[in-house]
Amino acid sequence: MAFEHMVGVVNRLMHRYETVGGVVRGLESIGCLTKAQTFLLLLRIYWRGGMYHMVFEAFEQMGCYGFSPNTFARNVIMDVLFKIGRVDVAIKWRRIKCWVRMITLGIPISVNVWSILIDGICRLRRIDIACSLLEKMVKTGSSPNVVTYTTLIKGFMESKMVEDAFHVLNLMKSEGYAPDLVLCNVLIDCLSKVGRYDDALDVFLVHGLVIEADLVVCNALLRYFCNAGFPHRSVELYNDMLDRGFTPDKYSFVGLLSGLCGARRIDEAVNVYHGIIMNFPGQDAHIHTVITDGLIKAGKFYRAIRVFRKAVVEKYPLDAVSYTVAIRGLVKSGRTGDASTLYNQMKEASISPNAHTYNVMLYVFHRERDLKMVIQLLQEMIDARIELSCNNYFRLCNFLCRSHNSDSAVNLLIKMRDLGLIPAKAMRVPLSEEHVQGLKVDNESYLLLKDYLENDLFVGTSGSEDLSDVAASVG
Repeated sequence: MAFEHMVGVVNRLMHRYETVGGVVRGLESIGCLTKAQTFLLLLRIYWRGGMYHMVFEAFEQMGCYGFSPNTFARNVIMDVLFKIGRVDVAIKWRRIKCWVRMITLGIPISVNVWSILIDGICRLRRIDIACSLLEKMVKTGSSPNVVTYTTLIKGFMESKMVEDAFHVLNLMKSEGYAPDLVLCNVLIDCLSKVGRYDDALDVFLVHGLVIEADLVVCNALLRYFCNAGFPHRSVELYNDMLDRGFTPDKYSFVGLLSGLCGARRIDEAVNVYHGIIMNFPGQDAHIHTVITDGLIKAGKFYRAIRVFRKAVVEKYPLDAVSYTVAIRGLVKSGRTGDASTLYNQMKEASISPNAHTYNVMLYVFHRERDLKMVIQLLQEMIDARIELSCNNYFRLCNFLCRSHNSDSAVNLLIKMRDLGLIPAKAMRVPLSEEHVQGLKVDNESYLLLKDYLENDLFVGTSGSEDLSDVAASVG
């Protein structure tokens, strides 16, 4: 029973600090020494509390702090993988453990197995171990190939370790290997995602033209040109793609429309959009969202709403994102009444609002001082377990402090606090003392968790109840 209480304690701390690292730093701030048992306790609490995504983070942080996960920790990972339906990853995990055992015993394995092993470790975000495996691979006489290097480079990129990725790329080139099409795709895609647009373009100019870029590379470059502020180049690239004989897909269309809107070629963008709808029927909601968003960003609010309303009339597929973008356009143009009307139409169409929709509409009703609708939306957000944005939290605090009969709204904010639906950084600014006291999480939870750690309660890794649960789940 006491352990279930600790699940609630840690869950409350997670609502405030959001990450495992945040909880650990909080423990350190009250004098608790970070050790392997810290992570083993958190790992077990997350596991028993069903907070599976935090299990993986605790496992990862354990390695980042220099502690080696023991058998219990690895078995918990296996158990969680099976519970969340990732049987394929669990089997790969078992296979990796088997291959690591072979390496330890000095049994030779092929280059392909080495590459698969490094890929598996990279997917677990253990780049340090992946690098050690590469060194071990070379020492055993196996030569890494482009596939091996690609796996490691992608791992570094996805871990935001771009300079390390370039170091591996240079190492690969020094070994006489040239990037192939797959590696170029990886580099362009990952570099664009982390905002290294110039580097992405360099990859294309240096390697892409040599290896004959495919549709994936071209689509990545279309996205690059739009995000980097070169919409004209995206339009030029699209035309070049057609000249090369490529058949554009929905990602190509998105890049073209974004480029045309960004280049302020509004009439052309709208005409191309209608042409796409006519000649390539069956487009999903994203294409309608992109043209609406592009027109709004270009300041063409009325044109954007006209295009969107036609999509509604024609019964084109639209989703919550599509409606939210249109609602935001109406708000930006000062048409808050129309925004409320479109929000109601969205619900009448049985499209469930998402977090951004709710927060945009809260902003609308806050501006209109419509306390009744604010209360209704807060209740809907609670029912749907939608988090309140920081900005709206601050706005509502100010609004409610100046409103009469706001007790119902304040009580809903308190309920959102208890459910973890208010962001951690917003909790540092509590509501007016006139309405509610103590919105912040106090130190009692940390002191209780510290007491468990210092007395080694629940930290031992050989509890029969836990291990039997793992055994039953894993197999």
